[in-house]
Amino acid sequence: MHFKEYDTRLAAYALIVEDGQVLLTWFVGNENAVACWSMPGGGVEYDESVQDAVVREVFEETGYTVELGEPLNVHSFTDPAPGRDRRPYKSVRIFFAARVTGGSLGTTEVGGTTEYAQWIPVAEVPSLSPRADIVDVALGLK
Repeated sequence: MHFKEYDTRLAAYALIVEDGQVLLTWFVGNENAVACWSMPGGGVEYDESVQDAVVREVFEETGYTVELGEPLNVHSFTDPAPGRDRRPYKSVRIFFAARVTGGSLGTTEVGGTTEYAQWIPVAEVPSLSPRADIVDVALGLK
């Protein structure tokens, strides 16, 4: 399929692990997806860099300011079913290592898709349910 025939969603996420715990967010769900554990991050706005987007999203969803490390992974998938604009779409997700540099735990966005953030022991992640596939991709479980 030619790129003019589908929509692309670019998103960036942070993998933040400290003392054997990973910072996850609780996605509230919507008409396309159930509520579940997810990663801090989200869509890149038209006028921002990928790095600025993940820093902004982490603050909105967790209350923390972060310093980004290296990109860890790029994951993409396609969905031929009509999306928001009644066209097929491609999702491109970029993962960055990150570390907390300030702030305090608590969601700062109003009316967003994240209810709260929580530190979860990495060893417990495989038993979390429901969880978005993005968690498994970020942690190398998938």
